[in-house]
Amino acid sequence: MNDNQRAEDPDPLQPDRAGALFVPVRPGPAGCCARLFRTPLGARTAVAFTHERRLVRTLGRRQHWIRLSEPAIRALVAPLGVTGLVVDPRLAVLPLAGEPRATGTQPLSLARTA
Repeated sequence: MNDNQRAEDPDPLQPDRAGALFVPVRPGPAGCCARLFRTPLGARTAVAFTHERRLVRTLGRRQHWIRLSEPAIRALVAPLGVTGLVVDPRLAVLPLAGEPRATGTQPLSLARTA
């Protein structure tokens, strides 16, 4: 794999992915806050996607997002005691009320957390 391929399609298994990721956010008192989720085992984690279409397919069109590098995401959630980062989760969270559910997805790979 050459350097151009690596920059265009980051490997989600690599600890330091190059380029900005798509991070789901929610409104907060001082702007946007990263949305945190729970893994199937109950651990709190941040979630990010390598492509906008993957985020939309998983969380729906109404999900707000920002682009951040992996180190920025980790620095953002570290004060909350969150060390996990799931990139491109395969299974979908149940969509918000009124949001059509993507076909072929299985619900609740990650559970929403406050």
